[in-house]
Parts: sequence; C-alpha cells; structure tokens
Amino acid sequence: MLLQTTLVGSYPQPAWLIDRQRLSDIVPPRARASDLWRIDPARLAQAQDDATILAIRDQERAGIDIVTDGEIRRESYSNRFATALEGMDSDHPAEVPARTAGRVQIVPRVVGPIRRTHPVQRRDVEFLRANTDRPIKMTIPGPFTMTQQLFDEHYHDEVALAMACADALNAEIKDLFAAGADVVQLDEPFLQAQPEKAGRFGVDAINRAVAGVTGTTAVHLCFGYAARVKDKPSGYSFLAELERASVDQISIETAQPNLDCSVLARLPSKTIMLGVLDLGDPTAETPGTVAARIRRALAHVPAERLVVAPDCGMKYLPRELAFAKLKAMVDGAALVRRELS
Repeated sequence: MLLQTTLVGSYPQPAWLIDRQRLSDIVPPRARASDLWRIDPARLAQAQDDATILAIRDQERAGIDIVTDGEIRRESYSNRFATALEGMDSDHPAEVPARTAGRVQIVPRVVGPIRRTHPVQRRDVEFLRANTDRPIKMTIPGPFTMTQQLFDEHYHDEVALAMACADALNAEIKDLFAAGADVVQLDEPFLQAQPEKAGRFGVDAINRAVAGVTGTTAVHLCFGYAARVKDKPSGYSFLAELERASVDQISIETAQPNLDCSVLARLPSKTIMLGVLDLGDPTAETPGTVAARIRRALAHVPAERLVVAPDCGMKYLPRELAFAKLKAMVDGAALVRRELS
C-alpha cells in the first residue's frame, strides 16, 4: 500500500507509570534513571506491559500501519540499550555537555570493552509481535549517537568506541529481526548535531551496525524534541551523506522546520520516512494540512518511496493530543492515497 503510516518510535507514557513532569524537566536520561518510575520495582515490568498494550491499541484505533511499542519501557530513547552493555558504568556516571547549548547531560562511563552479553530488547519485540497482527517496528540508538552520550575512559578513540557500539548493535539487530520485527530503526539525532564528526565516521559506524542484516532498516534524524527545541533550522547539516548508508529508510522532520523537501532528491535509493506532524504545535493538524505536507515531498520523491510519520518521538505530548495527531496523519495520508489512485 502506498503511503503507509508509522510512528518514529515513542508514544506518551501514562502519568500513573512514570513521573511525566520530572521527565519533561530533565535532559533525556543517558544513564539509568529508575527513580522516574512510579511503580514498585516488583510490579514495574507488568505495569510497563499494560501501558505498552495501551500504546499499541491507540495506534491500531488511529489506523497506523506499522506499529511500535511506544518505547513505553524506556526512560529515554537510548539508555535502555546502552546501559545494558558490559563495559558501561551507569552507577558512577560522568557529566558532559548536552546537545542543547547551555545544558549538561549525565552519561555512563565506558570503563572496559563494550560487549553485548545478552539480548536487550528481544522480549520487547516478542511482546509487541504477540499483541498486534500489523507490521511492527523496533527502535534502538545508533552507534554514532551512542558515542556522543558516553564518557570514554577505556578506548580513548571515538572511532574505536563507535565501532564497538556498532558491533553490539549488530548482534542486537539480528536478534530483533529473529524475534519478529519487520523494521528496525537506528536513532541518530547526533548526526545532525555533530556533522563534521559524523562525516568522519558516522556512516561507517552505521554500516557496521547493519552488516549482514537482512530485514528492513531505517535511520532517524531529527533536530531535537519539539518540547526542547522551538526554533529549528530549515535544512539538515547531515542528510545527503546517508545515501551511502546501507539502510533502506531515512526518517526526517519536515513539518515543524518547514523543510525544503528538494533535498530529498539527494537520497535516490532510500525510502523516506516523512515527518508530517509538528509536535511543537499544541493542536492537532487537520487531515488537509497533513495531505499538503505529503504533497510537498511528492514533488521530489515518488509515493512508492514515502512512509508517513510524525516529525519525531511523541513521548512529551499529552496522550489525547498524540492520538488526535495520529488520526489526522492517517486520514491525511488516505486523502493523498485516493488522489494518487
């Protein structure tokens, strides 16, 4: 089907599960932040499962084609995987500059060789697969972004660190596909934030992470959560370079930054996951607004290579608003699909 719809990854977590106010007040956690959860540790996993089912059902009710687990079990998009690796010390973290100017982030220290000793998110995929009959996507941090969210006391070489992260990811991604994932997405926001460094080893690290992988893979770029970044540039500092990445899909924002979609022509072999929901807008789009944003991209990318999505993760939105935006997105995609047929 043309113009399939999906989430970038996250969906709002219930306030009974996590302290949403505190989550909004802090930089997305890189180290562990178990104090964010409102549920007793003995019952937390069951509560996260229940909340994940709510996120799945909301996506199905909205009409989403490719469903995620909403990243409900995560304190941030990246720390669930990163802090599970051997060689990371999350109990004695370090402080480094954040992606947003003027802020700092608390990050794990790399104190030894990075190794994946067990599957981290395989059970997440199995649970998602068991609770929907739709195609499913699982998200995971990308190797370049991981290196920017760590304090390295072992490798003393960013390239070596990135490749070690990529090797751990490669084993995990293969397990995610074996568990039933249809799409695995690498989240790489720091490619945009650190374009010169990304030009040196970002694509090579991504290619190492997906080497030998047979399923559909994606890379997500963004300018930052709309809740934190209000003024976004109208163009990416690192995008066309991903044409040489060995992934199938590239996920980008076009709605909030009003992106000049002509740049998409520089990714001729990639499917574009097109961000059409402005998550900084406190009202839901109309289907007509979504349709207009899709048509802008159709001038540069054929419909066969477009997947429709929000700009970024939706975790900071109220659930009612997130659902209304998803429903508008589905209806807007249907409008354009009818025009094309």
